[in-house]
Amino acid sequence: MSQIGRPHVMRVAPAIIRPSVRQASLKVELSTPAIGAEISNIDLADVAFDADLAAELRALWLQRKVLFFRDQHITPQQQQAFAACFGELEPHPTLAMHPDAPMILPLYRNLDPAKPNPIERASRENIWHNDLAYVATPSRGAVLRCEVCPDTGGDTMWANMALAYEMLPEKIKVRIDGLYARHSFEHLFAAQLPTEKRHAIAARLPSVDHPVVQAHPETGEKLLFVNQAFTTHFTNFYSFDEVRYGQDFAFESNALMTYLMSQPGIPEYQVRLKWRPGTVAMWDNLATQHYAVADYGPDPRKMLRATIKA
Repeated sequence: MSQIGRPHVMRVAPAIIRPSVRQASLKVELSTPAIGAEISNIDLADVAFDADLAAELRALWLQRKVLFFRDQHITPQQQQAFAACFGELEPHPTLAMHPDAPMILPLYRNLDPAKPNPIERASRENIWHNDLAYVATPSRGAVLRCEVCPDTGGDTMWANMALAYEMLPEKIKVRIDGLYARHSFEHLFAAQLPTEKRHAIAARLPSVDHPVVQAHPETGEKLLFVNQAFTTHFTNFYSFDEVRYGQDFAFESNALMTYLMSQPGIPEYQVRLKWRPGTVAMWDNLATQHYAVADYGPDPRKMLRATIKA
């Protein structure tokens, strides 16, 4: 029954859904035929208050692999709340997290040299990779937001690894069926450390084996899962039935791994994002690989990432 005209009996509960939610339908613009979509008519700060909207975004995320959002000037806490709509969040195993949002990882580059910052990093990620592929359960996804970026340069690229597998020649699919590959943190990020520190990190984060071909946990799509940053070798390639001489094993194994690692570099599988302050990218870490282009020299770049646990 309407309460209009009966103000003496009105009991108005605090609003749960903010007024800005659902003012307009989502606008979805495909980025490339293969991967990616830019989503507009949305405020990410409101998604945590609308389960239907979160479900709609999840469906788009699974379909397009990477979603982009512009003009999202939200706080680290709001970014954290948005990412948590899609799964449990996890901190990085080795890096310092944001002081005000414990599940947000600052990725800061080239800040003021006169003001040293403990969360600034000198490394680059201009290599095709899946985040945390070197742990037993790699992360499910990530939400990355730009705070500061160069006027030009510093783009990020993603590749659709379901499409990369689908387009492999059939004889390659047969050859890699059932193969496992070793993934190691020591292989890339720890390589520049002194030997004793590198060994200590390797003991804490031992290398792991993952199937070369994986099934996506939600869509069931087959995914190619080897990458240039962390994959070192096949662990069950050698077979006495197929290997006559060492050349049959060493050269074929290395050539096949190099070929598989080259797949995300195929432009037809890719999308490329030019960052602006307030831009957010949300990607499926199992179904994609990404490459952070390091062409911006000494310009500062400040990004914040939330990592969704598998």
